[in-house]
Amino acid sequence: MSSSTTQASAAEAQQYLVFRLGGLDYALDFSKVQELRPLQALERFSSDDGEIISGVVVSRGVIMPIVDMRIAFGPRPPQHDPLTDVIILKLSSCVMGMVVDGVTDIVALKLDQVQPIAGAAAVDYLIGLGEVDGRRLIVVDIDKLMSIRKVQFGARQAA
Repeated sequence: MSSSTTQASAAEAQQYLVFRLGGLDYALDFSKVQELRPLQALERFSSDDGEIISGVVVSRGVIMPIVDMRIAFGPRPPQHDPLTDVIILKLSSCVMGMVVDGVTDIVALKLDQVQPIAGAAAVDYLIGLGEVDGRRLIVVDIDKLMSIRKVQFGARQAA
């Protein structure tokens, strides 16, 4: 690939969906979003016992797991707010729902607008910190964030 092609690719903006979680703004690749739904509009089957995996939902006839990111990123709100949204994600391994405090907008970010987060090299799902119109966005790789890491059988040792 020539350097002019590489520079042109870096100059192209990519679309990101921005959502709020625990008072912070996060951004994820918009191509991973299948649909947005208010939480109340989904038929839920859940235990509501404070677990991150809060059950399954039915969306357009498809049954999928739903992850309450509000629990994963802090204490769960006492009740669902009318602004509580579910982002239906089409990941490389599955389709699933992600409950967030709310979706705010879609922004375009260029590669040079996303800077690495100091001290976060060990966290593989953090792409970096983006800035758009004076707003700071934590850009995440949603496939890595939502992946389930399995412990290999030989990796555990008796204490």
